[in-house]
Amino acid sequence: MHGSAKRPLTLVVGLSLAAATFGLGGCQSSQQVLTNEQDMATETALRRGKFEMDCPTATATVLSSDMLQPILWRGTERAEYQIGVAGCNKRLTYVVVCPLDSESCVAGASANN
Repeated sequence: MHGSAKRPLTLVVGLSLAAATFGLGGCQSSQQVLTNEQDMATETALRRGKFEMDCPTATATVLSSDMLQPILWRGTERAEYQIGVAGCNKRLTYVVVCPLDSESCVAGASANN
């Protein structure tokens, strides 16, 4: 019985350490999150822009970025970028949204179409 008394204490300590680890991992600033998601957002806009402009040499530039708060309680935060794509004498601007609980981003219709 002496060994079983240690088990709950060990479990509590283990759970406390796990909670602290997850808590620290979730403390990224908005700017860090935007920086982390930027490459994926840029690539998403660039792929769409190259296709729509029929221009394989197009390049992309981040024009602005912002964090969007969840729409619903317990909803998903989203990183939003305005990305310009230019090439072959054409320029398009996309709004790209990256849900933070997803491995992908969505490029909305070009503002220039």
